[in-house]
Amino acid sequence: MASLFDAARDCLQADSPGAKLAATADAAAAFRRGRLGIPADAPPPAPIRMPGRPARPRLVHPRGLPRRGLGSDEGRAAFIHAIAHIEFNAIDLAWDAVYRFRGLPDDFYADWVAVADDEARHFRMLQVRLRELGHDYGDFDAHNGLWEMAEKTAHDGLSRMALVPRVLEARGLDVTPGMIVKLRALGDDATADILEVILREEVAHVAAGSRWFNWYCERAGVEPAPRFRELLVEYARAVLHGPFNLPARSAAGFSEEELQALSQAME
Repeated sequence: MASLFDAARDCLQADSPGAKLAATADAAAAFRRGRLGIPADAPPPAPIRMPGRPARPRLVHPRGLPRRGLGSDEGRAAFIHAIAHIEFNAIDLAWDAVYRFRGLPDDFYADWVAVADDEARHFRMLQVRLRELGHDYGDFDAHNGLWEMAEKTAHDGLSRMALVPRVLEARGLDVTPGMIVKLRALGDDATADILEVILREEVAHVAAGSRWFNWYCERAGVEPAPRFRELLVEYARAVLHGPFNLPARSAAGFSEEELQALSQAME
């Protein structure tokens, strides 16, 4: 039987949107049908490196990205491109979780394969919308912050679950509702409808991060909330921005103590 780890590596290495979407769809379907095994004797994962990506978008420092309003087609296209870039990175983040962390329960791999499949669908919807506005993925610059956090947490699944889904990706839970309101006010229901789908499904993705963060903490014999606070201070103080969507974060598995930790880390 083919290995899920090999399939995840192939998805990571795919270097164009079309190839990554196709590889993800094939691997997710094969896994659902029981055609990809999780070998106990698989060799260790290769050191983390940049996944396959197209030559564009050009990656720049976040401060190098121009600020654009949503009132023009160009501004809305740039906004949609930024969300598409997050979703493209999220495909790789999910596959890297599958590939990198070994010896875990089968449900861990099932969760992150499903997340990769969802993120690919989100990217595809946004790419179609970009094309309707006369653009495509790669037309605007982007940054590499999501993958940089993956590199920082490659050594430790507990840190990865705490900081990628529960900090960086959870940021979408905070900002997306307001963007939906603005887009609908501008009459762009097509984009707002896509963001409604993404917001609803991202709650489940962040919840997967919460579930496995708590699992790692239980295995290590540490209390989740204090450990989450420590990791926020160590890794994520610079990327935290309030206000937080407390109902969505609560639905995604954050405890009251963890929500307080987020606010304290910003002080």
